[in-house]
Amino acid sequence: MAKIDAKMVKELRERTGAGMMDCKKALTETDGDMDKAIDYLREKGIAKAEKKAGRIASEGVVAAYVADDAKVAALVEINCETDFVAVTEKFHELCDKIAKHIAETNPADVDALNASTLEGKTVAEIVTEAVASIGEKISLRRFERYENASGRIASYIHMGGKIGVLVDLSGGTAEIGKDVAMHIAASAPTAIDRSGVKAEDLEHEKEVLRAQALEEGKPEKIVERMVEGRINKFYQEVCLLEQPFVKDPDKKVQEILGDVKVERFVRFELGEGLEKKSEDFAAEVAAQIKG
Repeated sequence: MAKIDAKMVKELRERTGAGMMDCKKALTETDGDMDKAIDYLREKGIAKAEKKAGRIASEGVVAAYVADDAKVAALVEINCETDFVAVTEKFHELCDKIAKHIAETNPADVDALNASTLEGKTVAEIVTEAVASIGEKISLRRFERYENASGRIASYIHMGGKIGVLVDLSGGTAEIGKDVAMHIAASAPTAIDRSGVKAEDLEHEKEVLRAQALEEGKPEKIVERMVEGRINKFYQEVCLLEQPFVKDPDKKVQEILGDVKVERFVRFELGEGLEKKSEDFAAEVAAQIKG
């Protein structure tokens, strides 16, 4: 039996909005498995669907670069150890420089990016120099590059680099592009439309909805009809075109786009999927004094 501690309960509360005792019971019933505990709470009707953003864990910046003609763009996440460094002008300049370099050189992956040449040095050497200057570990975590010969690419950076978005559009204006990118940053869709929803995500949602209906005491013979009815709400939550537009919730994103088509999009949220180390500040200071 896994040990359930306060940190686990706190994390589950933050991810589901459920009460402390409900979270503790869910973790106990699922032997400390966080994902299963979330499903448990949803099946009991205690929690809503968990947001897909994941845990914000590492510090750093998500930076974007879009060429003047809006045909080429890049989005990159670069991590550091503290928010103190992440907000500095020097760190932001480094991130912006690397984002532009990605757009212009099209590296195959992070290893190729590190090995590529920028201003007479490899990117890895530039990062190493920054580490020496700033005094913190810096790592290039991931990037995405878009190129569109016929349409336009728009970007949006939220909260000084906590969330970044690129959206590739066929047609449209710069204003529409920015509005859609801003919406994606705020609403975190996972697909453009229903055809883009992953089969495993859809089946998982159906399983949770079935369990919810049975928990409510609904007869098994009507459960499937209920699931099919409720799955539409799931689509409206995860599909970009079906989401209420953040600047005018009375309209769907599809309505504000008109003839403009969203070809693809990418959304980075700083540190998603990474776990931040737990630090005892008093112990750290004491260790430094002792050392």
